Amino acid sequence: MLRAGSVVTCIACKGLLPSRMGVKFRVPLQKLHPLSRAIHHRYSANNNPQRPPHCSAARHYTSLSRLPMRPPKSRSGGHGYQQHRTFWVARLAARLLKLRYILLGSAVGGGYTAKKTYDEWKEMLPDMSEYTWIVPDFVWELSENIDLDKLASALPELEEIAKLLPDMEKIGENFTFLKSLLSSETTGESALRAPDVPPASAAMADSGDKQFKKGLLSELIVIQQQIQQHEEEMRRAAANNAPPPPRDPSPSPAPNPSPSQSKRKSSDKEKVDQLQEELLRTQLKYQRMLERLEKENKELRKVVLQKDDKGIHQRKVKKSLIDMYSEVLDILSDYDSNYNTQDHLPRVVVVGDQSAGKTSVLEMIAQARIFPRGSGEMMTRSPVKVTLSEGPHHVAMFKDSSREFDLGKEEDLAALRHEIELRMRKSVKEGQTVSPETISLSVKGPGIQRMVLVDLPGVISTVTTGMAADTKETIFSISKAYMQNPNAIILCIQDGSVDAERSIVTDLVSQMDPQGKRTIFVLTKVDLAEKNLASPSRIQQIVEGKLFPMKALGYFAVVTGKGSPNESIDSIKDYEEDFFQNSRLLKDGMLKAHQVTTKNLSLAVSDCFWKMVRESVEQQADAFKASRFNLETEWKNNYPRLRELDRNELYEKAKNEILDEVISLSQVTPKHWESILQKKLWERVSTHVIENIYLPAAQTMNSGTFNTTVDIKLKQWTDKQLPHKALEVAWETLQEEFARFMAEYKGKDQDDIFDKLKEAVKDESIKRHKWNERAMDSLRVIQHNALEDRSITDKPQWDAAIQFMEETLQSRLKDTESVIADMVGPDWKQRWMSWKNRTPEQHTRNETKNELERLLKLHEDHTAYLANDEVTTVRKNLEARGVEVDPVLIKDTWHQLFRRHFLQKALLHCNLCRRGFYYYQRHFVDSELECNDVVLFWRIQRMLGITANTLRQQLTNTEVRRLEKNVKEVLEDFGEDNEKKVQLITGRRVQLAEDLKKVREIQEKLEAFIEALHKEK
Repeated sequence: MLRAGSVVTCIACKGLLPSRMGVKFRVPLQKLHPLSRAIHHRYSANNNPQRPPHCSAARHYTSLSRLPMRPPKSRSGGHGYQQHRTFWVARLAARLLKLRYILLGSAVGGGYTAKKTYDEWKEMLPDMSEYTWIVPDFVWELSENIDLDKLASALPELEEIAKLLPDMEKIGENFTFLKSLLSSETTGESALRAPDVPPASAAMADSGDKQFKKGLLSELIVIQQQIQQHEEEMRRAAANNAPPPPRDPSPSPAPNPSPSQSKRKSSDKEKVDQLQEELLRTQLKYQRMLERLEKENKELRKVVLQKDDKGIHQRKVKKSLIDMYSEVLDILSDYDSNYNTQDHLPRVVVVGDQSAGKTSVLEMIAQARIFPRGSGEMMTRSPVKVTLSEGPHHVAMFKDSSREFDLGKEEDLAALRHEIELRMRKSVKEGQTVSPETISLSVKGPGIQRMVLVDLPGVISTVTTGMAADTKETIFSISKAYMQNPNAIILCIQDGSVDAERSIVTDLVSQMDPQGKRTIFVLTKVDLAEKNLASPSRIQQIVEGKLFPMKALGYFAVVTGKGSPNESIDSIKDYEEDFFQNSRLLKDGMLKAHQVTTKNLSLAVSDCFWKMVRESVEQQADAFKASRFNLETEWKNNYPRLRELDRNELYEKAKNEILDEVISLSQVTPKHWESILQKKLWERVSTHVIENIYLPAAQTMNSGTFNTTVDIKLKQWTDKQLPHKALEVAWETLQEEFARFMAEYKGKDQDDIFDKLKEAVKDESIKRHKWNERAMDSLRVIQHNALEDRSITDKPQWDAAIQFMEETLQSRLKDTESVIADMVGPDWKQRWMSWKNRTPEQHTRNETKNELERLLKLHEDHTAYLANDEVTTVRKNLEARGVEVDPVLIKDTWHQLFRRHFLQKALLHCNLCRRGFYYYQRHFVDSELECNDVVLFWRIQRMLGITANTLRQQLTNTEVRRLEKNVKEVLEDFGEDNEKKVQLITGRRVQLAEDLKKVREIQEKLEAFIEALHKEK
């Protein structure tokens, strides 16, 4: 193989490849393909005089290296013409064969290089599949539902967009000047060395009009590249302007700068400031363009969502991801915290010192002033979970309410703030200041970032007057309970207008997240901080994480208004934008553009939230799946034949049983009601009738006086006591029958778990039930008319009255004899047979009884009361036998003995009156038998029957229905009171069913959420 020089080889190449083959070598090196450039370098002349000629020791095994080095020969005349004519066919064939190899090698090498370059470019492009979840589902359906041609025609023209873009020519001139300025500095002092401006930037400034025609997205990319180049230029310029450190520590007099150098430095500084201002203006224009496009996007999305609401697609609108996720968190907030299943699902926890601006930051993210506020006092008294999602209208809604608050109307905003304040105060128990009970609220609107935030009460350092003593510890425990979740994102809010050393929350956050892997630090009130702080660099130290010991994922600085409660969200946004536009914090490079404004904060928090959700949600789903398996196993082992009814289902079952028992009251027969009422009413009034009416009247001497006394006493009794007693008896009867039916309803299918609930429903229903007061007046008239009637029409009524009187007297006589037996003690038979003895008091009463019985035998018609001389005689007779007795004891013993004596005589008289109905009809004329007491008992008996009938009618027609209504109201009230149901329906079986229901629901919703999340990816 021969070696050939580059010049000769290039001549050979030119000879082998004529111009008609389409291969030209007279092109710049930069525009050649890499393979062609390598070939060109290898076989072309070396035009760089500084580099040595290309001479490689390796052999290049190509078809060109085999070419013989022959001097060029003339084609016309001479000696070699015949030879040329003889071998021209062979030479042409050989050259054509060599050309085939050249073309084949070039094609193979070029194809390989092109494929390799394509793969490199493809790897450089970002993987956009990871960000498809940002775009909601309906965006992919825009092509089906929206006319894109009309949309394209509605977009602004390129000339209007170009007016918003920075002046490229001016920026190019500034860069050219800065480059020439920095490159011309050749003095011995610290020289400014500007970086080489890439040719692309100059070409960009020259061909700005051409770039405008490539579309809006390409323009935004160009602007972003310019901003990055501006920042890079400024960093390099600042680094080169910094004075070098002194090499000799010994002091030496500084040389006085010449006026020209001072003037040049001042002009350089002015140019640097000018470039900084131009950079800020470019960033602001870029931001305004994005905001304009975002606003137009909001309007378009709002139109699409409104069409979805009107049912244009004729399909069921699916729940958004954030709504599905929020439902899981709501279920977990209601879940029993005593159970060992921990909630480690991500949410954004907003913590900060009191009055640090937590609520204001949350309102800026939600784009509405939805929270109550006060000057310096604690307003957030319980955690507020806010679910932010996108929707066609800017509305808010509580989890347990169907009312929508229109956040675009001031009256709805005021009503929402008032409702939140009421719920907070209601959740706080008596004697407490804050509550761990969570208030769940959802906010929807166009362009709102999707996430779940929890606003916690502000951390305090001192308990003030009016607060509970444990308020500080309660707030710390609530904050720690939310922050100890390893997947919770901590949004740490720090007031920039106060000294950083006064902050408490930073120490608390650093304890819960020492590595700062899930903490985002937010510095509020930066406008006040810049105005009050003597050293603005302190703000830079805070946002760079150098002042506090805590660590964070990111640091942000925001402004949430001027402190007025009447400011709107739009005015706050404008004020924040104007402040950062004119602030020295951005101009001097202390803050970066992506670290300011609540808009950038919300974007960063949303990205971090969804990243945490994707990383942890499947692990949480597996944990709940294991819990479900354990609970189902326990149920199968302990309750294999019972259905898994939770507390609400058990309550519905018990409710139906109770209502069935109440309905059974209406099936009681009238005869049963009347018999029960008559019996109970006589038991209630019998003592009054015997003691206050019959016995006093029976002491009279003739029938006229007896009847008069009876009428007077019956009238007084009817006017004052009898109707009230009758209604009491009816109400007690209704209660007893209701309780009896509830007790008798128990059977094989009766569940003892309902006993406590039924008893509570019965007591509460009876407590609420009030008898109709108008019934008393009508009942009094009926009873008075019944007692005034003395006419017994037939013999059966007379016999019934005799029987009623006899039963009553016998019952009273039996009671009286029992009382006397207790007074005197056991008789001789009981003493001998049962080995019982009398007490001294019983012995004294027995002697007194014997003495008084002798007195009654002597005077059978004695009055009901003893005279004083008779008491003295009895006492002296007893003292003569050695028994000391008190006069009171004598009278008490006489009362019982005379009562027995009177009842025995009345029973004898009752037997005599059995045949007295004939004399009654003749009004006892010419008869020694008088049966006025039988008439009295007939009047009482008739009054009892009529009263029982009246009460029965009132019970069946009115009171039973009212009781049933009260029972239904009590059941409805108990059904709405979850705490009441927890108290009345208890047991391990109930709790196990509750846990199973909750865990199943959480697992199913988590699996649905994960499936939707994977689809959105």
